Amino acid sequence: MAVNAARPPRPLRVAGPALVLLIAVLLAAALWVGGELREAQAAADDREAVLRAAGAHALDLLSVGHQSVDADIKRILDTSTGTAKADYAKTLVTLKETTVKEKVLQTGALRACGLVSLKGDMARVMVVGDAVIHREGSKDALQERFNQWNMELTKVAGAWLVSKAELVP
Repeated sequence: MAVNAARPPRPLRVAGPALVLLIAVLLAAALWVGGELREAQAAADDREAVLRAAGAHALDLLSVGHQSVDADIKRILDTSTGTAKADYAKTLVTLKETTVKEKVLQTGALRACGLVSLKGDMARVMVVGDAVIHREGSKDALQERFNQWNMELTKVAGAWLVSKAELVP
């Protein structure tokens, strides 16, 4: 009796397609898990970027000095957009005049930053910071101010900027 060498035995004929199907299922699962991991990492990166942007903006608001007032104001404007930027622009002349005239050196410290919500390109953050205010040449004691803000941030061209900052009493 002659054995047909071109045709594999029956178990191999069944296992071949099953193996191909198993590989396809495993590949699809790996691609799905990889996509989920990328989405989770992107969300984590956004959360970190939002908190970093809100904290930096708060420090900019809390750290203003008479010798660096122009650069300080520029940082505030550079980290804001929309309503927040328009509100700051309205007070810049007074801020600069007062800071220079009174030789103010205000040094800020960020105490806490917490994410309230993040949906798409909008985020809400609660920020707590304080400032020590010194007037050069003054014999008055240092002033301390404690601040809390509710900040809204908007993603603009890939960067998170403060679009609204409300002081919490």
